[in-house]
Amino acid sequence: MKFSTALYEVLYVSTLAPDQPLSVVAEIAGRARQVNSELDITGLLIFDGQRFCQQLEGPQKAVLKLIERIRNDPRHVNVEVLHNGPLAGRRFQQFSLAFSTVEDVDALARMEHLDGEVAVVAFGELRKELVP
Repeated sequence: MKFSTALYEVLYVSTLAPDQPLSVVAEIAGRARQVNSELDITGLLIFDGQRFCQQLEGPQKAVLKLIERIRNDPRHVNVEVLHNGPLAGRRFQQFSLAFSTVEDVDALARMEHLDGEVAVVAFGELRKELVP
C-alpha cells in the first residue's frame, strides 16, 4: 500500500515494557522492516538495552498511523513524540529500517528531555556514534 502525500517525520522515544524479554527487540525490528517497506516509510531505530529512539519518515498519513500503532503496542511504554512535522527530503532513503544499539547508556535518557529541532539535531549527532 503506497500513500501519495508529502513527506513527514516523527522522532520519538519509548521504553521497553518491563514484562518484555530483550529478544522481542529483534522481533520488533524485523517486523518493522517489512511493514515500513510496504508503507514507503524509512527510518532509524536505536536501542540502548531499555529505551528506543526512532526517527520515522514517509507519507504523512502512513507515518501518523504507524506512530499510533506504536503508542498502542504493549511492548512499548512511555511513548513520547519529541518532534513531528513536514520533511523536505528523506534522511534514510536507503533502508526501510536501520537498527543499531548505542554504547552510551545515558544517550537516550538525555533524548527524552529534548523536543523539536533540538531533538532532531541531537538524534543526528547520536547517529554518528552508533555501533554498527
